[in-house]
Amino acid sequence: MRRLLRSFILSVAAASLGLVPFAAVSSAAGKRQPSARASDRAPAFAKPEHVLAFISSYREEKPQKHVPATVHAMSELGMLREPEESGIYTGFLAGVIRDAGDGPEAEKLVAKIFPLPPPDQVILIRAIAYSERADWRELMTKFVERMPARKPLIEHYLYRNGLLLDGLMTEADGAFGLDVYWGLYFATGDPAAARRIVSALAWTADRDSVEKLTIGSMAKWTLATNATRDKDLRDIMKEEMNTQPAVVRKPLAEVIEAAETFRVKRIKNDALKAIEELRAKGPQSVREMAWWGKAGQTALALGCVAASAMGQVEFGIPCVVGGALSTAALNYLAPK
Repeated sequence: MRRLLRSFILSVAAASLGLVPFAAVSSAAGKRQPSARASDRAPAFAKPEHVLAFISSYREEKPQKHVPATVHAMSELGMLREPEESGIYTGFLAGVIRDAGDGPEAEKLVAKIFPLPPPDQVILIRAIAYSERADWRELMTKFVERMPARKPLIEHYLYRNGLLLDGLMTEADGAFGLDVYWGLYFATGDPAAARRIVSALAWTADRDSVEKLTIGSMAKWTLATNATRDKDLRDIMKEEMNTQPAVVRKPLAEVIEAAETFRVKRIKNDALKAIEELRAKGPQSVREMAWWGKAGQTALALGCVAASAMGQVEFGIPCVVGGALSTAALNYLAPK
């Protein structure tokens, strides 16, 4: 198990080394003009890390006109092949669609995303639903004919109470939900998205559910890492200290301190220690042999926490594997 965990950490860390800021991507591609704003430069995406860099810097100037090209690059680079591991991209696109303006403007934005291969259309459908626009149903309906292969999924959201954004942070869907909310925050800076991530800190105290502990630990690490470079996020977290229950305030105070003193390694060590304890003892309420399979899976998931200390955190996207902060890590070496 330790050998597998080490292999996972190294593989994620190695993949992270190529991540560069969006401005550097444009410069390397020969697109950068000294006097041009980032929002005026055409993006050049040669590899997935460039897409992630664009997402991480998007909120600075919100170059919405480049988003369709970004989605096309995601598709061409194979970044949307696993919808359940594409939470970052789904949330990011949802945030962009939310901010797209009135109905006609949003419709124009979505129209420019086509053509999109049927397998990748899942991301767009979910993004429209998660955008929480008042007119999201009408917007989705306008594109039914352009996505005939995805009609059952569209009907699931339109007519069968498909799971929307406010229903994602559960034990079953929380890993994916955490990723979606981070993507939404990267796109919009919406305090509500950050608050939902903060609320997951309550699960850092859970010693019975592997899923909850993993999600809570990932929320804690990603909040601390991003907050070191995001004053707005630190301010949101400080405000939450006045409203959150005690089970959240304690880990939140640790996150704030770690972010302000640049001692985020402690957060990583605490998460790994908690997982090692679960591996050794099993859940507090049930000591069953069947639990060990999940314990191993969770240890691998938190390898993502350790890996993020080695690479892409300097660009504000800790431990993104594919498109997920938590989901991909949780499933990376899960039994098939």
